[in-house]
Amino acid sequence: MATNGSGVIQSLGIGSGLDINSLVTQLVEAEGTPTKNRLTRQAASVATELSAVGSLRGALASFQSALSSLKSTASFDVLSTTSGDEDLFTATADTNAVAGTYDIEVRQLAQGDQLVSNPFTGGATAAVGTGTLTLSLGTSSFAVDITDSNHTLAGIRDAINSASDNPGIRATLIYGQTGAQLVLSSSNTGAANTIRVSASGGDGGLAQLAHDGTPDVNYSIKQTAQDAIVFIAGVEHHSASNVVDGAIDGVAITLNKANPGSTELLTVAADSAAVKANVQKFVNVYNSMRGTLAALSSYDATTKTAGPMLGDVLLNGIDAQLRQLTTGAVGGVGGAYTSLAAIGITTDTDGKLVIDDSKLQKALDGNRGAVANLFGGDNGIARRLDAALTAQLGSSGSITARDKSLQQSQERIEDDQQRLEAHLEVVQQRYLTQFNALDSLMAQLNSTSSYLTQQLESISELGKS
Repeated sequence: MATNGSGVIQSLGIGSGLDINSLVTQLVEAEGTPTKNRLTRQAASVATELSAVGSLRGALASFQSALSSLKSTASFDVLSTTSGDEDLFTATADTNAVAGTYDIEVRQLAQGDQLVSNPFTGGATAAVGTGTLTLSLGTSSFAVDITDSNHTLAGIRDAINSASDNPGIRATLIYGQTGAQLVLSSSNTGAANTIRVSASGGDGGLAQLAHDGTPDVNYSIKQTAQDAIVFIAGVEHHSASNVVDGAIDGVAITLNKANPGSTELLTVAADSAAVKANVQKFVNVYNSMRGTLAALSSYDATTKTAGPMLGDVLLNGIDAQLRQLTTGAVGGVGGAYTSLAAIGITTDTDGKLVIDDSKLQKALDGNRGAVANLFGGDNGIARRLDAALTAQLGSSGSITARDKSLQQSQERIEDDQQRLEAHLEVVQQRYLTQFNALDSLMAQLNSTSSYLTQQLESISELGKS
C-alpha cells in the first residue's frame, strides 16, 4: 500500500488479490487520525492546566498556613524566660505572663514516699503469708488478694504492680547480703501522697508488710513525701510537684535542685526572636509562593517556552490581589507603622520580600503593639490575606470553580474519545463489508472472464480445423 501526494490511498492488488485488511486499516486511520490528534492535544492541554492549578492551590495553601502565627495580636506577646542558674530552676511563659524579674530561692524539692521492708532471708521466693493487703497513696487506696498462688515476696510485688486501680505505688525487690527486701515507691510527689499498708485476713503473715506511716519495725523510711518549697520575690509557695505552675501569672517554674539561702534571678521579657522567626517564616513562604506564580506565568524568549498559565486571568487576578494586600498601606492602625515597608520589609526587583533586620528590631523595641496591629489587627495584613485566600481556596472560590471546569472538560474529552472509537469500529465494519463484497464480485468476474476466454479459444481452434 502507498499514499500519493494528494492523500489518496493506492492498492497494489486487484480483484481477489486485494489486501483488504490493510486497505481498510488505512481508510479508518485516515478518517480518525485528525480527530484523535485533536482530542489528544486537548487532553494534554487540560491535564497541564489541572496540574498548574494544583500547583497554584498548593502554593496559596502553604502561604495561608504561614499566616496562622501572625493573624492574632496575641502572637506578638510572646515572652521568654531566663534563669540565673538552670541547675536550680528553668521556666516557661505563656501569653498570660507579663515582663518582670523575680528573686527565686529553691528551699526544698517535692518528693514521694519510699519504704524498704525488712529482709526476707528466703529471697524472692520466700513465703510471706496470705490474706488482703490494702495500700493507700494519699486519699486513694486499693486492695490486692494474696493467696497460696502468689504469697511469695515476688508474687506480692507483681500483684501490687498489676492492680488496675493502683494510683501510683510501684513495688520492686532489692537483693542484699541478708535476703530480699520489698521497696514501695510513690510515683506521685507531695506531702499528701504518703504510703500506708494494712493487712487483714489470711494466715496473718502479711502483717510483716503493714505500715501506718510512722517509722516501725517492718519498714525503714528512705524518703519522706514532701512538697516543694520555693520563695518567689520573698513570698513562700508550696507545690506538690516540682513544676510550680500558678505562683506567677502565666509562668511555670521547673525546680531542679534545692539550694536554701541562695537566690537566683528569673527574668521574663519580650521574646523578639520568636516574633522575628514568625515574620521570617511569613516572608519565606510568601517568596516561595511568588516563585511558583512566576514560574506558572513565565516566558523564556530563548527557548520560546511559556509557562502553563501565562496570561491566565485567574492567576493574574490572584497575583495582583495578594501583592496589593501584602505591600499596600493598612488603614485604621494609626501611628508610623502602616505598611510592611515601615517596619523594614520591602520588595526587590523580582517582587519578593526582603527584611531589614535592624529596622524590624527597632520597630519591635519601639512599639511592639503597633507592629502586632499591622499584622494581626482587625484590618491587619495577615488577617486580610487570610480572608482573601479563604475566599479563593474555598468551595465556592475561583480556584475550585476552575478545577471543576477543567475536570468537566477532561470528562467531555474522554467521552468524545470513546465515541470516536465506537464510530471508527462501525466505519471499519462497513468498509470490510463493502470491500469483501467487491472482492467477491471481482473474483466472480475473473472466473467468468477465464471461462469466456477458454470458450473463444476453443471456437478459434474449431475454425482452424
